[in-house]
Amino acid sequence: MGKDKLSYQLKTPKGTKDWEGIDMVIRDQIFNTITSVFKRHGAVTIDTPVFELRQILSGKYGEDSKLIYDLADQGGELCSLRYDLTVPFARWLAMNPSIQSIKRYHIAKVYRRDQPAMTKGRMREFYQCDFDVAGAYDRMVPDAEIIRIVCEVFGKGGLVLDGIFEVCGVPKEKIRTISSAVDKLDKLPWEEVKKEMVEEKGLSEEVADKIWEFVQMRGARDILDTLRQDPRVTSNESLISGLQDMDLLFTYLEAFDVLPHVEFNLSLARGLDYYTGVIYEVVTEGSAPPSTTSTKKPPSTNHNHNPKPPRKEKSAPEFDEDRSNDPSVGVGSIAAGGRYDELVGMFSGKAQIPCVGISFGVDRIFSITKSRLNTTTSTLRPTEVDVYVMAFGGKGFTGLLKERMQVAKTLWDAGIKAEFSYKEKPKLGAQFKKAEESGIPFAVILGEEEVGRGEVRVKEMGLEEGHGEKDGVVVKMEGLVGEVRGRLERKRREREGGDGDGEGEVVDSMRELKVEDRERKTGDDGV
Repeated sequence: MGKDKLSYQLKTPKGTKDWEGIDMVIRDQIFNTITSVFKRHGAVTIDTPVFELRQILSGKYGEDSKLIYDLADQGGELCSLRYDLTVPFARWLAMNPSIQSIKRYHIAKVYRRDQPAMTKGRMREFYQCDFDVAGAYDRMVPDAEIIRIVCEVFGKGGLVLDGIFEVCGVPKEKIRTISSAVDKLDKLPWEEVKKEMVEEKGLSEEVADKIWEFVQMRGARDILDTLRQDPRVTSNESLISGLQDMDLLFTYLEAFDVLPHVEFNLSLARGLDYYTGVIYEVVTEGSAPPSTTSTKKPPSTNHNHNPKPPRKEKSAPEFDEDRSNDPSVGVGSIAAGGRYDELVGMFSGKAQIPCVGISFGVDRIFSITKSRLNTTTSTLRPTEVDVYVMAFGGKGFTGLLKERMQVAKTLWDAGIKAEFSYKEKPKLGAQFKKAEESGIPFAVILGEEEVGRGEVRVKEMGLEEGHGEKDGVVVKMEGLVGEVRGRLERKRREREGGDGDGEGEVVDSMRELKVEDRERKTGDDGV
């Protein structure tokens, strides 16, 4: 290209971002935390292609199908980028009929052409961490374990019963589309949701008002008791069966000691077509959008003869506009899932394989976790290096590059994370600056005289002036590994007994996420 200027702007596509530095540290720790819980519960991992045949994805996502990224024909097959990890898992099960039961987890990127809000984790390319149980088991047992997994990761969850629409008189052919409307209650006031039901989707006002009676209910066993006293409920067989399942689920959640963290919420209605039973979403204080209650003030009664001209209403944002600064947009649900007993059967003419699962939205968890860490004094560092190997000397200093390499090799062989300068003759100040900027806790310092005696100096970084070991301690080369290991272990014990290290801060921030208990705050199907 020579000196010719670029004819295009260097940027990432809308709804995507590059990851680096501390952000990668936080995200990797979120991955590690979630994966460790998945493995604790006996899950194995699988992977699937990033794109699927278009016909595999079509007809599975209801109104959200418009968010699927379709690819151009590249060889006789019409394909689309995967929208989630659930449908590919069901396709995989259908292609492997010998597998009739499995606990699986999958961590991978998915793609949705949604309107982005980048700092709130609402992106077009993002990670999901899925845990699913497939197989015919006794009722509600795997469902209870799914909720237990949510609580082990970061705390609390919420539930819904879909069959309430039948009681209200919603025609069966409209249940999916009405569910999609109810799912907007986190973003719109009831008046607008009702208008969509009645004017756009042909539901009668009377039925819509009945739905409003139910979707305001939330609680736990008290909601079950209330519903059982309603003659409209007791006359509906499918709803009675659903309440029995919920009662059984609550019993199992008591055994898992997580029932106090669960809310039974009748307004929860996810828009995806493949759900067949209980569904759940996890929402935190940090992810909830502002209340949808109108806050408009009444008209002014000031009779000033020169009033200010009316302010123009802000035009609706462009579809591609990043809505990160829009106060009406929240992060949304940070985990969601449910039961999808018929999805595998859509791909196979053989017997159904019941499934239930949960999906954690890593990018949304990240946005809340990072926000929490930014409000505290964080000790996160960009690398996990424990030792920086450096050298110094006077006139005629050779840099001791080969010796530094040998020390680094010794530490690496012992499993200790170490680094050194690639410069042949690095300045001592530059070496200390690199170690300090990277938050490396220890330095191994080589001097020409010490090297001649087979010695090195081990120094803990950041000690105050006047500390007895401010200049480090001299150790024999053969004792270096033991000395460093001992100091790292003491440092680890100090962190555990004190404020914790950077990784611990991420885990603590995740597990301190507090779920909204009494207000419908769930987001879209972004997880």
